Amino acid sequence: MAGYVSLTSQRCLVLSIPPIELQRPIGALMSTLDEKIKLNRRMNKTLEATARAIFKDWFVDFGPTRAKMEGRAPYLAAEIWPLFPSRLDDGGIPEGWTVVPLATLIEINPSEQIARGKSAPYLDMASIPIAGPNPEPYVVREFGSGMRFRNGDALLARITPCLENGKTAFVQNLPEGEVGWGSTEFIVLRSRPPLPKALTYLIARDPVFRANAIRSMTGTSGRQRASNDAISAYFLTQPKNDTLWTHLNNLIAPMFDRIAANDRENQSLAATRDLLLPKLMSGEVRVKDAEKIVRPAT
Repeated sequence: MAGYVSLTSQRCLVLSIPPIELQRPIGALMSTLDEKIKLNRRMNKTLEATARAIFKDWFVDFGPTRAKMEGRAPYLAAEIWPLFPSRLDDGGIPEGWTVVPLATLIEINPSEQIARGKSAPYLDMASIPIAGPNPEPYVVREFGSGMRFRNGDALLARITPCLENGKTAFVQNLPEGEVGWGSTEFIVLRSRPPLPKALTYLIARDPVFRANAIRSMTGTSGRQRASNDAISAYFLTQPKNDTLWTHLNNLIAPMFDRIAANDRENQSLAATRDLLLPKLMSGEVRVKDAEKIVRPAT
C-alpha cells in the first residue's frame, strides 16, 4: 500500500531529537500557547453560559416578573427593571406580552444569492460544533448548491443524528459583507430587527426548542429531518416594549463579539504553535527567538 510504513519498519526508524535540556524550554513554550488557548476556551464557555442564563431568565422563566410578584428586590439595571410587567397573566406569561410563532421574529432560511461557480466561504456539517457557537475555520470553495448565510446567522443541523448530537453554530468570522454557504442539511436562522442577532443562537441551543425540533423529524430511518414548518411554528414570547430587545442586545452582543475574538486568537495561537514546534525541534529557530514571537500573543 502506497504511503504505508509497517510497525516493524517504524521500530527501526532513527529520529533526531534535541537534548533534554533543550526539550524542556521548548515544552514550556508550547505549554504557554496551549494554556492561553485553554483559557480562551474557558472564557468562551463562561460568556455563552451567561448569555444563555440571561435569555432564559428574561424570556423563558420570566424571572423579573416573578420577583416582582414575590416582592423581591430588583436585580436588574434601573432602566431595564420597569420594562418587565408586575404579574403573569392567566396564560403564565408576563401581562401584556404575546406569544407568537418563531417565524414572526426570526427568518427561516433567508434568501441569499451566490453565483454558481463563484468561490465563497464554505462550512460543511463536520465543521459545526456540538457545543459552543464557533464552527471550524471555513474553507473557500466554488458554490454548487447549499444553504447560504451571513455573519449573525445561526446554523442548525436538521438531519439525524447531527440534530440530536447538538450540532449548532453562530456565524461571526466570515469576511465583512460576504455570503457563505454550506450543507443542504442546515437550517439558517436570522433575527428580524430589532431582535439581537445572537438571539437565534440562544434559541437554537434552548433544550425545549431542540426537543420540539427533534419531535418534528420525519423520513426514512437514518435520514430523518426536522420540519421547517414545525420550527417556524415554535412559540416565542414577545415583550410589549421593543426596548427590551435593545437592552438584551446591549448585554449579549459584546459577549459574542468577545467569543468570536477569542476564537480568532486561538486560531492564530494554534498556527503559531504548529509553525514553531518543528523549527524548534530541528534547531532552525532558537528558543529565545521563539519567545520573542510568543510573548506578545500570551
